Amino acid sequence: MMRRFLFRSLQSVVTLLVVVIASFMLQKAAPGGPFDLEREIPPEARRALQQEWHLDQSNVAQLGHYLKGLTSWPPDMKHSMSRPDFTVAELIAPRLLVSLSLGFVVLGLSLAVGIVLGVWAAEKRNRPIDHALMVLALIGVSVPNFVIGPLLKWVFAMKLDLLPESRWAGPTSMVLPALSLSFLYIAIIARMVRGGLIEALSRDHVRAARARGFSERRLLLVHALPEALLPVVSWLGPALAGLAVGSVVIERVFDIPGLGNTLIDGAFNRDYTLVMGAVIVYSALLIAANFATDALVGLLDPRTRGHQ
Repeated sequence: MMRRFLFRSLQSVVTLLVVVIASFMLQKAAPGGPFDLEREIPPEARRALQQEWHLDQSNVAQLGHYLKGLTSWPPDMKHSMSRPDFTVAELIAPRLLVSLSLGFVVLGLSLAVGIVLGVWAAEKRNRPIDHALMVLALIGVSVPNFVIGPLLKWVFAMKLDLLPESRWAGPTSMVLPALSLSFLYIAIIARMVRGGLIEALSRDHVRAARARGFSERRLLLVHALPEALLPVVSWLGPALAGLAVGSVVIERVFDIPGLGNTLIDGAFNRDYTLVMGAVIVYSALLIAANFATDALVGLLDPRTRGHQ
């Protein structure tokens, strides 16, 4: 198990390094630069700015300077090019907290509702309620959040005036963004739980429990549900990372000061350091979440314990 841990740790570091290098080079390949938006900047001032940010050097040399900063502790992600009075870490930290708070609300809501609906559908499988729930789940998967978000905003904020339209101040301002993001995840979890339960109910140990006279409700919740939740646990890795930075579209729709909005603003301003910082944070969260869920699945699934 220790060898597997060390291998996954090395794999995570290499993956993050590849993402950093690829993101850096892709930014450099795009036309334009961070100071092209400046109006009537004197040539001397432009040269001074380029020297300060090493932009007068080759892309490989610039990458070397950037990677050298990341190897220090704490990692130096430089100052923002568009807001040089702030470091990238100072700009990202409060926005990451906003995205994390929204993301965990969405995750909790999605797990609670999705698991209940999945269990209900499996219990009523092949009945009208099961078909109705799966149709709703299919709609939830099919309709993108950039349609759901504006629709909820138009109905509950603009027409009914029940909730804030575009303000991030207090729990009520989370309701519409959280609902907009939750539809997809609720649908996915409900479908996975239903499918996992139906498959688990056909296992030999569940059949043996049924033969001993256990009720169908106990078979469903006690014997089959833990196994049915394993795919959900595996899915939580990428889902957690995606929720951590929130949906860029939803953050724009509801004017949420999260990491997704920061990434878009940095891209528009050609703020190389800010974009790189957001990409690094997102990638690190994704890698860490997948690492954690892989370990959790290994602990929960008895079939994999002997291989670790």
